[in-house]
Amino acid sequence: MASTVLLQPKNPAITTHTCFHCHDACPDEHLHIDDKYFCCDGCKMVYEILNTHNLCEYYALDDKPGKSLKAQRNAKAYAYLDDPEVQEKLLEFNNGETAQVTFYLPNMHCVSCIWLLENLYKLDAGVLHSRVVFLKKTATIQYHPEQTSLRKLAALLSSIGYAPEINLGDVDNAKPKVISKKLAYQIGIAGFAFGNIMLFSFPDYVGMDAETYRWFADIFGYLSLALAIPVLLVSARDYLVSAWNGLRNGHLNIDIPLCLALLSLFGRSVWEILTHTGPGYLDSFAGLTFLLLIGKWFQQRTWHQLSFERDYKSYFPVAASLKTGDEETSVPVNRLVPGDIIVVRSQEIIPADGILLKGTAQVDYSFVTGEAEPQVVKSGDRIFAGGKQTGESIEISLTRRVSQSYLTRLWNDQAFKEDEQGQVTKLADQAGRFFSWMILIFGLGAFLYWMPTDMGRAINAFTAVMIVACPCTVALSIPFTLGNIMRILGRHRFYMKNIKTVESFSAIDSVVFDKTGTITNVSQQTYEFKGQTLSSTDKVAIRSLTKHSSHPLSRRLYESMPDVPLVMPHEFQEIPGQGIVGNIGGRNVKIGSAAFVGAEGQGLFVAIDGHVLGHYEVKSRYRYGLKQVLEFFRQTRPATWWRKKQTDFNRVWLLSGDQDREANALTTFFPDRETMLFQRTPQDKLEFVKKLQRHGRQVMMLGDGLNDAGALRQSNLGVVVAEDTNNFTPACDAILHADEFENLPKYVELARAGVRTVNKSYAVALIYNIIGLGFSVTGHLSPLVAAILMPTSSISIVLFGVLMSNWEAKRILK
Repeated sequence: MASTVLLQPKNPAITTHTCFHCHDACPDEHLHIDDKYFCCDGCKMVYEILNTHNLCEYYALDDKPGKSLKAQRNAKAYAYLDDPEVQEKLLEFNNGETAQVTFYLPNMHCVSCIWLLENLYKLDAGVLHSRVVFLKKTATIQYHPEQTSLRKLAALLSSIGYAPEINLGDVDNAKPKVISKKLAYQIGIAGFAFGNIMLFSFPDYVGMDAETYRWFADIFGYLSLALAIPVLLVSARDYLVSAWNGLRNGHLNIDIPLCLALLSLFGRSVWEILTHTGPGYLDSFAGLTFLLLIGKWFQQRTWHQLSFERDYKSYFPVAASLKTGDEETSVPVNRLVPGDIIVVRSQEIIPADGILLKGTAQVDYSFVTGEAEPQVVKSGDRIFAGGKQTGESIEISLTRRVSQSYLTRLWNDQAFKEDEQGQVTKLADQAGRFFSWMILIFGLGAFLYWMPTDMGRAINAFTAVMIVACPCTVALSIPFTLGNIMRILGRHRFYMKNIKTVESFSAIDSVVFDKTGTITNVSQQTYEFKGQTLSSTDKVAIRSLTKHSSHPLSRRLYESMPDVPLVMPHEFQEIPGQGIVGNIGGRNVKIGSAAFVGAEGQGLFVAIDGHVLGHYEVKSRYRYGLKQVLEFFRQTRPATWWRKKQTDFNRVWLLSGDQDREANALTTFFPDRETMLFQRTPQDKLEFVKKLQRHGRQVMMLGDGLNDAGALRQSNLGVVVAEDTNNFTPACDAILHADEFENLPKYVELARAGVRTVNKSYAVALIYNIIGLGFSVTGHLSPLVAAILMPTSSISIVLFGVLMSNWEAKRILK
């Protein structure tokens, strides 16, 4: 690491010093360390903390990284966080070794904040990991509860300028704010200034002679300037900071042309007012800033509506087993309430926090903490949402409702796949950079062309070009259009992980189906046992063992013997792709494939104490609409700009862990026998997907999430088909409710239509910019008109994407 001397800019040697940490004015020279002065003890303490831990790089990442600490709360203010009841409400996870909490930090404002907050482990040895979501101003912190505490963490955050905003009443039903207070203040200041400056400029609008009423023009000019300064320093600050950070990092972002326009308008206006050579364009300056912020508010509000429905109204299309007395019923997870008792079987995700009532849990919390080693939870202990049960079935009494926003965040936080950009996103990035350079070139060209003959016209042309051209429309189209598609599909029980998933459907050229639970309807399967006659104790052993498995065949076999009593097994174990084993009444019971129990043949075999009793012959029922789904994916698709030639899906493959006894029946759906591969282990399925990808294929895998998690993770697009069971897996990109299987072609077509809408948005943006630039370079387009057109174009692109995707949904899903 570079030395702290090189990383710390020195305060200028002037009489009135600015605080080295927050850049506020220092009241005196009393507080200082060497040549670094501080406005209060809080700022001085933060510098000492950062300097002690070699974290002074914080001051090199932003021009004003720190916040004033004159009003920060002390550690005593957070004493209530030591209360166990408060901790139980706030903590998302706590197993004694690792605890997790998410704080809302309203003072987070720049890249320095992100850097410091993600290096909290250097300030407190008890912190294991911290992760920041800048747009939501939240920090999720994992810590060791024996080395630090919730109270100490809150006090630490407060001491370095990021006091957490904690509202216990909103813990269970937290709702995102539609608009931040900061943006509201910025809009208010800009709107107030804009309206009053227009009033002060009224004499110019009606053509009054400024020389005749010089005193009148001067007073109103100075008043306009006084109103414009807060607009520059407060309302336009975010744009200026973003542009400065982009320049300092060598990146030409979309805020640079806007800031050039703002600064040129403001600078020209100041010059004209102070030299009495003109009224300036402060009305255009304030109007541009106000309209930019209104556009930003509209974008935030629209995105809020989309994300609110995703996080709080649209639930994962999976169910939980609710226990009432001795009966179990399958209910959607959003209907669960505190006090409900649910049954969680092997390989199922725990949907909400609760208390373990029955059974010994072996919970894999890698979904939450990243640690894959299963943890043993005993009866009476707390158990947390997001964990996956890997042992026998357990019963949990819920203490919280299912948090859809929490599960969604866990799903998206996991690095299960490489972060590859889709083709449409790549185009947006390239187009954004191209537009920014094009704006600068056109603006400078127009300025240089008109400068020799008319300086005023040259400045008009330059500012109009900087304002009217809008590269941000390209970036806006993707999140709003595809986000709306994701919302619509969620309403139809096809739940997407993120926007990239929607985009991925346009690139897929190969589809792989799992069999059991994916193309077969497990609830309609029938069983016939062939072998020696089963005794009552044999049936007890079979039903007792299958009760604890979440595999579709096990669940169906368990439900087919409702009158057989149950016995709690010992040493239950489920081996994906092979079978289940456990000890029932002192007997070793195995149920699974022929190889698993040491037999030969086809079917679901049963062996007790090494002796094979026989096998169940399973008669499958295939999902309604399967043939139409397969025909859709076999269709030839036309060439696109990213796919240079026509693409035939060529083959739709079937992978199954079962033997090939159903091959003849499946030829109706898969006429090419080579596309049906049987007796494939989970590892075989994974390797098959890799093989397709090595041949340049973009693979979509559809499975049940149990024996094919590896293949789902490896595929370019993994879709879990969910029945009335909780077989959600973080390895997938989307979850489709089994009842919607026949509608899958419509949903895929809608996702592709969303991408086509984004491409149409690009065309609209290009036409707008060509027309706008054509008028701007002539110098006849006033900055105020340009200021109206710029946010109008952004709003138009957002409305076009949302309304067009709604129309496509009505057309396709009718």
